Amino acid sequence: MFNALVMEQNEEGLASGSVKQLGLDDLPHADVTVAVDYSTVNYKDGLCLSAKGGGLVRKYPHVPGIDFAGTVEESSDDRYKPGDRVVLTGWRVGEAHWGGYSQKARVKADWLVPLPDGIDTRQAMAVGTAGLTAMLSVMALEDHGLKPGHGPVLVTGAAGGVGSVATAILAKLGHEVAAVTGRPETADYLKALGATSIVAREDLTEVTRKPLESEQWAGCVDAVAGAMLGRVLKQMKYGSSVAAVGLAGGAAIEGALITPFILRGVNLLGIDSVMQPYDNRLRAWKRIANDLPIDKLEAMVQPATLSDLPKLGADILKGQVKGRVVVDVNA
Repeated sequence: MFNALVMEQNEEGLASGSVKQLGLDDLPHADVTVAVDYSTVNYKDGLCLSAKGGGLVRKYPHVPGIDFAGTVEESSDDRYKPGDRVVLTGWRVGEAHWGGYSQKARVKADWLVPLPDGIDTRQAMAVGTAGLTAMLSVMALEDHGLKPGHGPVLVTGAAGGVGSVATAILAKLGHEVAAVTGRPETADYLKALGATSIVAREDLTEVTRKPLESEQWAGCVDAVAGAMLGRVLKQMKYGSSVAAVGLAGGAAIEGALITPFILRGVNLLGIDSVMQPYDNRLRAWKRIANDLPIDKLEAMVQPATLSDLPKLGADILKGQVKGRVVVDVNA
């Protein structure tokens, strides 16, 4: 028997979670059984932990947790053997499939990635989907020409999970990082991650009808969208790119015009981490092992246990979680 956070519906169709004991026979049928060490809390986890499942959970009872890292216990796939350290992010695990808020998980081998040397399972969950998304964003900006010395790189939602890791990676790579936050109390935290300047959120949320503004940013990792993205696009330098990773400010790009794209050659790059091909996941995790300062990673970590998850799920939906939550499922 093992512990898991199980979401169950009441007679009114509202779900709530509690820690329960399950057996191996309760797990879904799949290729690889993993002894989970750690999971984490992302915005999607907050949705899955909510009373209506955020529109992501279709069947109950359900075990959420879109990320996990641990050790292979059993595998019918030749790529993995007992004792291998692995990480899983995406593939709708924790949404449509049982996820990592459990001491055991059983998943398809195609969904796993072997952990590179230099990262343990706890550090992998300090990275998690948020950190993987941040690394994919940096890689996309580099693939479109961004180099240190080109000018300041803007990171919106910088105190969140994606923003924190993006700030640390960009700073280590030698970029000047301008971190946007609506929480002034996080300024010291962001500067410790490597941010060279702090931009107040309200400076970028006013919707304007100007076709363009002064060129300021050599690149941008945007986790907000909405009015902020509309404004940032008008301030991008010629030929620069924005990696769009989130929509905390709304799915619409308010105040956006086509002018930045056709007059300055600005690129808007959509970053998806859920269905990312295996080879690019492997490339990203290897880059994380090399380019994410592990000492800075520890400053982002908020420890938690399975019993903490219902509250943390509600907190992250309110924007009240700083950095990365690392859930010790065995504590």
